[in-house]
Amino acid sequence: MLDAFSKVVITSDSKAAYVGGSDLQALKTFISEGNKRLDAVNSIVANASCIVSDAVSGMICENPGLIAPGGNCYTNRRMAACLRDGEIILRYISYALLAGDGSVLEDRCLNGLKETYIALGVPTNSSIRAVNIMKAAAVAFISNTASKRKMDTTSGDCSALSSEVSTYCDRVCSAIS
Repeated sequence: MLDAFSKVVITSDSKAAYVGGSDLQALKTFISEGNKRLDAVNSIVANASCIVSDAVSGMICENPGLIAPGGNCYTNRRMAACLRDGEIILRYISYALLAGDGSVLEDRCLNGLKETYIALGVPTNSSIRAVNIMKAAAVAFISNTASKRKMDTTSGDCSALSSEVSTYCDRVCSAIS
C-alpha cells in the first residue's frame, strides 16, 4: 500500500524528476483536506459495528430465506461469519480512505474473495446488497447526514470523500460479482 506521498515520490523517482507541478499541488490539496479525511475515517470506524449490523439486517430483511434452515445466515456460526466478513471489508475500505489509495483494499481484501465466496456457497447478490447498504451508511456518516448519529466533524464539502468511499465500495461489489 502506498500513501499519497509515496506514490508521488516513486513516480517522480522513476522519471528522475523533482516533485513539482500538478503532483505537488495534489499533495497540497491532500494535506489541506487531511482533517476532513481523518474525520471521515473516524466516523466510519466509530460506527463500524452499527454500519455492518444494519447492512446484514437489511440484507436479511430483503431476503428472509437467508436465516431459514439451509440459508447462508442460518445458525449463529454462519451469522457471525457474515458479520465478520462485513467488518473486514469495511475495515479495508477505511484503510483505503485513510491512505487515499485503494491498493490495500485490492491486495489484502479483494484478491481471491470471489473465489472464496464461490467455494463457500455464499450468495454474491446478498453480499453485494450488504456492501451497498454499508456504502449508503458510510456516505451518510461522512457527509454527517446520518439520522440520530451526528458527529463533530470538520466543516466543509465532503462530497469528494463520499465519492471516494463509494468507489471503494463499488470495487468490492465488482470484485465479488
